[in-house]
Amino acid sequence: MRLLPHPDLVWREDGTPEAPAFGDIYFTSGDGLAESRAVFFAGCGLPEAWVARRTFTVAETGFGTGLNFLGLWQMWRAHRPSPGAVLHFVSFEAFPLKHADAARALAAYPELAPLIEKLLAGWPEPVRGTRQTVWPEEGITLTLHLGDIAETLPGAKFSADAWFLDGFSPARNPDMWTPALFQHIAAHSAPGARAATFTVSGAVRRGLEAAGFAAEKKSGHGRKRERLEAHLPGDPPPQSQRPHVAILGAGIAGATAARALMDLGARVTVFDPAPLSGASANPLALVMPRLDAGDTVDARLMIDAYLAAQDFCRGRPGVIETDVIHRPRDDAEAKRFAKLRADPPLPDTRLSFTGAGLVHHRALMIRPGVLIPALFEGAEMRSVALAPDLDARTIGGDAFDAIVLANGMSLQSALPSLTLTPRLGQVDFIETQNHFAPAAIASGPYALRDGATQFWGATFEALMTQTPETSDTARAANRAALETLAPGWAASIVENKIQSRASVRATTQDRLPLIGALPSNTPPPDETVPGVYVSGGHGSRGFTFAPFAARLIAADILGAPRPTGTDLAAAASPMRFVHRARKKAL
Repeated sequence: MRLLPHPDLVWREDGTPEAPAFGDIYFTSGDGLAESRAVFFAGCGLPEAWVARRTFTVAETGFGTGLNFLGLWQMWRAHRPSPGAVLHFVSFEAFPLKHADAARALAAYPELAPLIEKLLAGWPEPVRGTRQTVWPEEGITLTLHLGDIAETLPGAKFSADAWFLDGFSPARNPDMWTPALFQHIAAHSAPGARAATFTVSGAVRRGLEAAGFAAEKKSGHGRKRERLEAHLPGDPPPQSQRPHVAILGAGIAGATAARALMDLGARVTVFDPAPLSGASANPLALVMPRLDAGDTVDARLMIDAYLAAQDFCRGRPGVIETDVIHRPRDDAEAKRFAKLRADPPLPDTRLSFTGAGLVHHRALMIRPGVLIPALFEGAEMRSVALAPDLDARTIGGDAFDAIVLANGMSLQSALPSLTLTPRLGQVDFIETQNHFAPAAIASGPYALRDGATQFWGATFEALMTQTPETSDTARAANRAALETLAPGWAASIVENKIQSRASVRATTQDRLPLIGALPSNTPPPDETVPGVYVSGGHGSRGFTFAPFAARLIAADILGAPRPTGTDLAAAASPMRFVHRARKKAL
């Protein structure tokens, strides 16, 4: 099954949740928060360990109810070392709790109520992959890897300053305490990292010591007489200064990159001679996934990107949540939908099935003209066209710590081997005297309604001219598609009121985006241009892929935890074309 199982809980009379499969409780009744503070926070020297730090990363081996995270968040609020400091929390969970069970368990801690509300608003669903949430006003990020930790930890990218080793008891859940796992914990730790756990099992102590930790017993808490503390040798690495990042392009790729970088403390300057143009200037956009029947890396990339877009956009201006009716365009797609129904990759809160196809619940319609300017708030905007010196990381004589190329087809000039293809996309729309409730229908083409706007399209043709131009042929194709999708909508359209827009979609050969470090044009072939990153090749799915790309690039620039595993990052990396070209030449 592609979805992860929820744990079957038993609730004790005192309200404590127990997992019968492991014969253990999630926290000690009436003492769970105090236990977290004594065993994990004090055991890792917190909050003293983050004094004078600009960033600090804590990792945990079992998310459970999220109580450790919430307690640490409360401590961070009280002892944040500076207004711009950021605390990263990375956790792993193979059996995510249902939202209702998490809410019931956490209700025992009213002092955490405001933080519980924030966490539950984006509580993770049982979808394999990585979910990352950022609360920039709090200086907090949560990166949650969902799946078997033996599979997810090796592919995660982060460097922890502290570890909370909080799986169920080693005797009852040995898979969370294996020698191999301790080796991966050490590999994902910074010099001087500390670890703490409630168990003093000899196997755990020997596993930590074999991985390079020095471990010792300490006085326990409550009914537990002893606990374990451990640390790696060395001193924490020096803290980097606040970086200054340049972004080329002010469409959705540039806007999300700017926001993700600023949310983690970077200073951002954006260059674009014509901001909010191209497809990013359409009156409406749709965020909806293409779901594959197979559980492939490409399929998981789409799901991670779609859920990342939903998290990124939640609560922002210009974002409308709506259901999308997704009808199969042909028999092959109908067969794919049938396979999805047999093994769905998303829970029924997000995906349901009808005789006419799929329904994507809580998908997003976007008003780019509202969302994109809001994402740029706090960035320096320069409406100029300046050629960057990528090797020197300078633009117009100004030096930057990093440069993000988010400028569509202009990426081609930075690296010709990327072989981007320009595709012409025309959309049509009318502004009416009506006030439509949000509604969306898709089947390859799509039709959207919101407020006074009725919007449909889009074509996806080869670009035959130097600049995108609207055409009567494309308008007729869009009209025919609308009459098939929503004949009632089409019947109400007055032809002479239709407005059209045409724009270029930069598209890769494999239809996957380009996200990550820019490959070098010069040997050796595995090198990248230091400090230069790409967010592009999004094709017709810019509003779906761009937020995911933004957080991945921001993490790599700032040394923060990545919002995805190495396999998905590699699938989107621009280096994939370099590797394929070399393999083809052999």
